[in-house]
Amino acid sequence: MKINLDPILRLIPHIEKPKGPLSFREKLRNTGIILLIYFIMFSTPAIGASINSSPALQIINIIFAARIGTLVTIGIGPIVLASIILQLLSGAGIINIDLNNPEEKGRFQSIQKLMAIIIAFVEAYIYVFTGYVPVINASLAFLVFLQLAIGAIIIIYLDEAMTKYGITSGINLFIASGVSYAIIAGTIEIVLPNVMQSFTTGGAAAISYALLNSLPIIFTIIIMLISIYIMNINVEIPIVFTQLRGVGGKFPIPLLYVSVLPVILALSLIISLDVWFRPLASIPAARFFAYYAPVPNGNTSVLTLEGGLLYLISPPPVEPYSIGYNSYIQFFLTSSSKLYLFGNNYINVPEWLHAIIFTVVLVLLCIVFGKFWVEMTGQNPKNIAEQLKEIGWQIPGFRRDPRIIESLLERYIPIITILGSIIVGLLAAFATLVGAIGSGMGILLDVAIINALYMQFEQEKELETLPFLNKLTK
Repeated sequence: MKINLDPILRLIPHIEKPKGPLSFREKLRNTGIILLIYFIMFSTPAIGASINSSPALQIINIIFAARIGTLVTIGIGPIVLASIILQLLSGAGIINIDLNNPEEKGRFQSIQKLMAIIIAFVEAYIYVFTGYVPVINASLAFLVFLQLAIGAIIIIYLDEAMTKYGITSGINLFIASGVSYAIIAGTIEIVLPNVMQSFTTGGAAAISYALLNSLPIIFTIIIMLISIYIMNINVEIPIVFTQLRGVGGKFPIPLLYVSVLPVILALSLIISLDVWFRPLASIPAARFFAYYAPVPNGNTSVLTLEGGLLYLISPPPVEPYSIGYNSYIQFFLTSSSKLYLFGNNYINVPEWLHAIIFTVVLVLLCIVFGKFWVEMTGQNPKNIAEQLKEIGWQIPGFRRDPRIIESLLERYIPIITILGSIIVGLLAAFATLVGAIGSGMGILLDVAIINALYMQFEQEKELETLPFLNKLTK
């Protein structure tokens, strides 16, 4: 049975593409305007709600570019979750969409937007009516619900506007902005005061205590340097231009061919499951998957994930720069969570084992989403070979046949896709576990966006210096 969604899809507003190519200055200006709107929403509490600044929510705020209690409480969650669902349906063969066909690609994007809007309303309801967002007065709950849903829909359209009129995607920019805020705020509000306190009260061991309290910044810098190094590793394949004899070059395949998108999707899926399981918290059978306990937060209480399978694949609930590394290590050595079986029976799972399970599952999810990303975005060997043929490139010493290029790319792209997915998964897990400020995924994305922006600046500089290159790129 085929469902025709076209009548509904035509009712969804779309942002028109620019009529002509935009200059880099125009893209930069549009990016600034969109970012300003995002930060205004980021700083504006929803009427009737209070901002939930619990340290346990930091990873959620970073992953979803959100701030619980403001107009961006839901953040990019609906966009990412809709993308994940459609990728899974497409990968399973339930829906068949040819993304190389402009009409079908447009329909796919419309379906994704419709699904994201529906998810925005559902998640707004869950956030408000499960106590996730502190509501000042119960009579204002519906008003808060509407504000969060509308805020999420605005984020959906800001992302679309950024994609068409800005420098990078809205998802990337919003997350990077949230990460930058988290790094600056965490350094100023927590790390630096702890370091200063070490010097004033540490006595003879002041330097040692100060160094220990500086570890979050040190780990953040280390992860950044490792990320920069890895992002500049390429496998280069020699190619020649068929129309100009003697003109050749190298086709670079980055080690992080999948970029950081797999880890964004993986962590977003985990966090989304946390949100969607909350309405089931009162059902005893659901405790095997996710066990929630009420934790006081001001005058109210918030359901907090404390056990179950979902807890085991989620990041640890504490950060070392909030409780100190000594307490953090003791937490992993002495604490445990409950995995309920049948009835009230349960087994205790040590937190050190939780860290291992989280790392393994994150890496596996990154591999799955990495392979999906390559196929869904047309970055597989077959599509790349066709693109190189259309431009006029070929492998030196072979006849001009895309199958030759495809067979060569098949030796590298699948392996690099898996290897890159493993690397970003391990880096994100390591940075999260050692307490780097901004979380592992956030640091990776920050570095990736800054690196991409730097490359764009360099390209624009070359185009201005050598105007004839601008004609070749059009």
